[in-house]
Amino acid sequence: MRFERDYRIRFSHCDPAGIVFFPQYLVLFNQLVEDWFTDGLGISYTEMLGPRRIGLPIVRLECDFRAIGRMGETLSFSLAVERVGGKSLTLALEASGNGVLRVASRQVLVFTDLDTHRAISLPEDVRAALANSASVA
Repeated sequence: MRFERDYRIRFSHCDPAGIVFFPQYLVLFNQLVEDWFTDGLGISYTEMLGPRRIGLPIVRLECDFRAIGRMGETLSFSLAVERVGGKSLTLALEASGNGVLRVASRQVLVFTDLDTHRAISLPEDVRAALANSASVA
């Protein structure tokens, strides 16, 4: 199953040449992950980090920058789950526009207790939502 969102590239995403400054893709991918949890899985990302004190840091990151993005464009961002581990998720993320892949990323995110900063098992509601979304696809 793929989760997709369109995001407009804004001035704040770009360098002085009007081209997306590469770290901004990571900000947009993080926004996509937040939207996926809240809207795709039905688990509030805000609640997870706030009252539940569950973090989701990136522990491994790969990015291939294939083509530039420009201010004013609307790019399609997509997310697919590649692997569900005991304490981590591996996600494949892409940004494309006009049929051209701009950036492909693979990220490993680990669930952590924000008070101890130690890895924890996938929360049961997350595991259930992932299983349900896989069966719907």
